[in-house]
Amino acid sequence: MTEKMVLIGASTGGTEAIKAVLTALPAQFPPILIAQHMPEVFTKSFADRLNTQCALTVKEAEDGEMIKANHVYIAPGFAHLLLQKRGMQFFVALSRGNEVNRHRPSVDVLFRSGANTLGAAAVGVILTGMGRDGARGLAELRQTGAYTIAQNEASCVVFGMPKEAIALGGVAEVLSIEQIAPRLLALLTHQTSHIAR
Repeated sequence: MTEKMVLIGASTGGTEAIKAVLTALPAQFPPILIAQHMPEVFTKSFADRLNTQCALTVKEAEDGEMIKANHVYIAPGFAHLLLQKRGMQFFVALSRGNEVNRHRPSVDVLFRSGANTLGAAAVGVILTGMGRDGARGLAELRQTGAYTIAQNEASCVVFGMPKEAIALGGVAEVLSIEQIAPRLLALLTHQTSHIAR
């Protein structure tokens, strides 16, 4: 069973922000699920490119696949990315349901799914992006005991999504893009670390 999981949401400027976080993480790390607003023709190539640049295995998420440590799953541009729990194991679920906040994949959908299935075992991260997608979902994550992080204004291309999440009270900590990977390492690689709300 996976003990912890990282959920990341991003939009405008997110590809570079995601790259900055992932390339700073080691090969041994809990699973990471990402909803990045991006047309479907680009998500697989984005994942494949990151896979060549990161120590972690990065791939476009596939419906029904088992979620494994040391892997990063990027939502395809045509589907919402959700978590399913069967027994003690987690699986990817893709949904072609209606757009949420005018987006599919929606960050809110990913974060809400994490709130429902992981609760305090999740760490939610909202990165640069326009609009408010992810703000409510991050607040719901935090309410379940998950630790939540927002990218700071100075390092965002667009501060919209993090700003909305902060305004809703969904953010425990605001960090620059360079600080996020070290914080994730501190939170998730020491079993004795207590993740505070």
